[in-house]
Amino acid sequence: MTQRQTDRKRVGEAVRTLAMGLWLPALFLAGLLFSYLPAFHHPAPHHVSIAVAASPAATARLQHELDVATPGGFTLRPAADAAEARAAVLQQSAVAAYVPGGPHPLLYGAKANGAALETVIRQTFAAAAERAGGTLDFRELVPTVPGDGPGTSLLYVVLSCVVAAYFMVITMQRAVGFGRRAHVATSIGWGAVAAAVAYLAAAYVVQAIPPHPLALLYLFLLTQAVSLTAYGLVPFFGGFFPGIAITLFVLLSVPSSGGAVPVQLVPGFFSFLHPILPMGNAVDALRSVGYFGNSELLRPAAMLCAWIAAGATLILFGYLRQQRRLAQEAADQTMTEYVPEPPAEDPTVMLPEPVALAPHHHHHFGDEDPMLTGRVTDPSGQPLPGITVTVIDPHGRQLVRTRTDRNGEYAATGFGEVVAVVIASMPGRPAAVAQLLLDPAAPVNHNIVLGAQLPETREPDGSGPQGRVTPAG
Repeated sequence: MTQRQTDRKRVGEAVRTLAMGLWLPALFLAGLLFSYLPAFHHPAPHHVSIAVAASPAATARLQHELDVATPGGFTLRPAADAAEARAAVLQQSAVAAYVPGGPHPLLYGAKANGAALETVIRQTFAAAAERAGGTLDFRELVPTVPGDGPGTSLLYVVLSCVVAAYFMVITMQRAVGFGRRAHVATSIGWGAVAAAVAYLAAAYVVQAIPPHPLALLYLFLLTQAVSLTAYGLVPFFGGFFPGIAITLFVLLSVPSSGGAVPVQLVPGFFSFLHPILPMGNAVDALRSVGYFGNSELLRPAAMLCAWIAAGATLILFGYLRQQRRLAQEAADQTMTEYVPEPPAEDPTVMLPEPVALAPHHHHHFGDEDPMLTGRVTDPSGQPLPGITVTVIDPHGRQLVRTRTDRNGEYAATGFGEVVAVVIASMPGRPAAVAQLLLDPAAPVNHNIVLGAQLPETREPDGSGPQGRVTPAG
């Protein structure tokens, strides 16, 4: 290879390394700029539903007036009287109620729908009352709890559960020895803990949400929707699944959730996402449970369950896909000669990395448990120390290499599901080769017997050994 080719190869490797290291920060940069910024920089009303205690004709005239001042900003619906208009707010079919007429038209607001939205509505109808020659009276119909002055606490409660669930999936990718069932069980257990902690802290410590136990259920459903779906993405996208998960559950979910800025004030794209993504449905459910007497819960519950079902389906398909791949690799495996290669490079820091362990090492909490153990002996059963044990994948790439201890024992861990070839070798003995299915959920103990010491032959002149030991095919 010429110096020019070498330099070009080095540049290519440097570019690849930078790309693999910077794609996730670049995604965050682009997501915050092109998702959060367009959603939050200029809140404006879009089809805000207002119940008006007036005749259809009077409501239509007021609708025309508002359309001139704020095109497409408000959708008015007539109500028979003030009581029906107030009921529409309490049942979440409208976000405010307006009773026109007289010198002091009356507006009923619901701060629980968002303080920013209530402010916009008050300003709009105060101007309408002033144009009619009156002054607006305002009455709060659904206030927030004392600890939630801006009306944004629901966002931080659901966001804490989303982030906890997401990072649980990330960190558990390095949990060697945990199979799919263990991952799902961890998701359920951690989700219950995260939901309970978030609810107790928000309801009783900070007093930022109403203390209604049903909120626990929806926080738990949210954690499962995020964690199971994110975990289900792993077999299909590998090291790139964090970017997809963070885009779905944070970069798009926060601006469309209606928690920071009410969904009626964000652009149409985010309004469209609001009833689809898990965070928006969780915010709606907690708002309904805490402030609106459990009305309008069907859609949030159904959508959160749909996300959980989608995550379970991805996990199942990922399992079937991996089983087919492993079976195909096992069928195609042909091992004729072992040629050592450098360890396989893992482009992510989130997936397990094969490593050798000391046999019978005392493991502390958090230490990795061995996935592959065994003992190497001679035909008489005597342990053989210092034997080289190498594990390679079906493509001939070395995963890990270790040596037996004084008791002839070896141990290693950090493998994914793979059909691996285990080779034990030492000078002067024929190598032993075995093909094993390694699975993080099922540790393997494989004992190896090396053949007897090969007889040493001499050259005809007696100067030295003739021939050499070759690895067994």
